[in-house]
Amino acid sequence: MGQAWGFGRYGGPEVQEFFDRPDPVPGRGEVLIRVTVAGVNPLDHLLRSGLVPGLDGGRPFPRVLGVEAAGTVLALGEDADGLEVGDAVFGFALTGGGTYAETTVLSAPNTARIPAGLSATVAATLPIAGTTAVDVLDQLGLPAGATVLVNGVGGGVGLAVARLAIGRELRVFGTGSTTKRAHAEAIGVRFIDYAAEDVVTAARELVPHGFDGIVDLVGGNSLRTVAPLARDRRNIIAVGDMSVPDLGGRFVERRLDRENLERSARLALDRVLAPVITAVHPLSDAPAALATVENGHTSGKIVIKVA
Repeated sequence: MGQAWGFGRYGGPEVQEFFDRPDPVPGRGEVLIRVTVAGVNPLDHLLRSGLVPGLDGGRPFPRVLGVEAAGTVLALGEDADGLEVGDAVFGFALTGGGTYAETTVLSAPNTARIPAGLSATVAATLPIAGTTAVDVLDQLGLPAGATVLVNGVGGGVGLAVARLAIGRELRVFGTGSTTKRAHAEAIGVRFIDYAAEDVVTAARELVPHGFDGIVDLVGGNSLRTVAPLARDRRNIIAVGDMSVPDLGGRFVERRLDRENLERSARLALDRVLAPVITAVHPLSDAPAALATVENGHTSGKIVIKVA
């Protein structure tokens, strides 16, 4: 038996609970891991709220929160190729096992070994933020010296996108609230504070002829505000708002496979992709960790240290 934190039904924070569960049995294409560190993401509370159906693997309630983790392989399911018991790994829990738990199952094709020299804490941040950063910048394909606006730069994904873009020698600008300024500017972002200034006016003063690319992490009215700042709307890539084609832009094409995880890990080893980890919580403090992300107050990446 091991402790887990999850939810007994769909709803808000009131449905969350700690509970004990037996170690999951890895099914076909799964690996059982002892969780070392779990990443905390907005997707976690969206799944709890029932807003993103289809990622629960058909598992009954109570369900465990979390979709990304790093840990050690304890057992392999059938056809879990390319991994061995004892491997230090990181990846996605895409079959509903959750990651806010002492043990869980990850999808083997969406799991990779942690390379020597990379910590489990950093590795646990890469499945969501790291691979998203690689995907959006590959999709944009901008040359060195081009300008890119990261709309919502202060969170874990936004800072990862900005860091990788700077590593590709792009000129990076970002929007965010006042509390996000310090972390963004520390990595070299030209910051636009949407709480203190008009975003469009400030952006046009900085880049009068428009941005070569826009990466949107906010959606809604914010996306519609910044869309006219793109020189070519086909170079607007949205991560969360699937209505972006209505504005002429594109939704991010996600690659969740082992190859992309390994690529993110190499970039992290080379410090080209360096997550900004702002808080590490024990599993017992998981409610506070997710509440910070759900309330939109987090800057950078929050993780839960389980083992």
